[in-house]
Amino acid sequence: MVFKKIKFILVAFIFLNLPFLGKTQDIPSSFADLAEKLIPSVVNISTTQTVTTSRNPFPFQFPPGSPFEDMFKEFGMPETRKASALGSGFIIDSKGIVVTNNHVIKGAEDILVRVNGDKEYKAKIIGADPLSDIAVLQMETKDKFTPVKFGNSDKSRIGDWVIAIGNPFGLGGTVTSGIISARNRSIGLSRYEDYIQTDASINQGNSGGPLFNMDGDVIGINTAILGQSGSIGIGFAIPSNSAKKVIDQLIEFGETKRGWLGVRIQYVTKEIAEVEKLDRARGALVASVAVNSPSDKAGILSGDIILEFNGELINEMSELPLIVAQTDVGKTVNIKIWRNEKEITKKITLGRLETSEDFKVSQQPETTQTSEIEGLKITVRKLTKEDIQNRNLPASTTGVVITKIENDSPVNYLNINNIIVEAQKRKIKTIGDLQNTVKTALRSSDKTILIVIYNNQNQRRYIGVKLQ
Repeated sequence: MVFKKIKFILVAFIFLNLPFLGKTQDIPSSFADLAEKLIPSVVNISTTQTVTTSRNPFPFQFPPGSPFEDMFKEFGMPETRKASALGSGFIIDSKGIVVTNNHVIKGAEDILVRVNGDKEYKAKIIGADPLSDIAVLQMETKDKFTPVKFGNSDKSRIGDWVIAIGNPFGLGGTVTSGIISARNRSIGLSRYEDYIQTDASINQGNSGGPLFNMDGDVIGINTAILGQSGSIGIGFAIPSNSAKKVIDQLIEFGETKRGWLGVRIQYVTKEIAEVEKLDRARGALVASVAVNSPSDKAGILSGDIILEFNGELINEMSELPLIVAQTDVGKTVNIKIWRNEKEITKKITLGRLETSEDFKVSQQPETTQTSEIEGLKITVRKLTKEDIQNRNLPASTTGVVITKIENDSPVNYLNINNIIVEAQKRKIKTIGDLQNTVKTALRSSDKTILIVIYNNQNQRRYIGVKLQ
């Protein structure tokens, strides 16, 4: 028995002293020293802008067909009011240069930056980039500040400790901690995506704030969350290595200068790889080539598969846009393509995205096609990415936005701009989804439907509706 105990202790000792896979980060006993050092460099941002809303001047509604109905519509004039929004940012220069998200300051008429919880400064926009969701501000003061520096996000590993500092729900100077949960995430928010995923608590108001490593360097800009009602441990940050070039260009030029190929691309599926006799599904398939674009001039053809760009392997389609965008305009690079079952190398001189037809098309607003929903007696349009960003909704949100409500609608207690996200416990992705669900309910015996909405305070609500 004694021998067995000794043997067990010996085995346990050997096990505990085995070296693990490489060097690991120690579990911090406290983040206090690091937080104390960094908090003065993280700012709270508040903005105001004028918005227009419809106002009912009467304490009641006129029934349809009433001789007063037209008068009601005439007097129901839009009214303007001041709306405010909150976000976060961080200082990168002692002269008061601040980095934040573009969606934090978009449309802002006035911007106030609060430093270290007490002093407030007016700020102006140096430059903003909707495609990367990054903006750079200048505080209007001669005061000096404590900046933070960028770290190398490429060296950050899954499992590394990180802390986020920001202004969630207006609660400035809030510190949360966690780890890097994943890298190179794409969540459908922008053209250029390689987000860092973290379980450090991020909520509304954290947007634009920094994600720090244990050296106190900024390795990410907190931008989005996944979750219906606040943080559920899945937040996303723009990597510092992706952000820094955009920031540098905004400071120098007030705008971005991205490389441009002039191709439309798509994923290479397993089936496409088999047909093209490619060893595996990799690269980016060229779906079309813009006339007179750099790719057109270099002889790139539809059906080519881009395998390598300027010496960097393209494993997935989503990698190519970011790599191209970060390459200097006018630079000549080698592109390795797959064509007719063999590799071919082409030389190509990059154009500038912002002056291309590609960019002009991408900047056009989404068409606001509306449709009436019989039974509910409302008019809706599809929810856009801009809606999601402006209202700080979870990135995965789908649905339709109410644009008109008839007086005799069974949901006339709802408001314009409410968002219907579910009907009969099914996600609404298109207007057709809602139309079909309503039609099915109308054919049922009770003609009742359960819908889920976001009201204009972004509160999620279940509503049972008796259709007409």
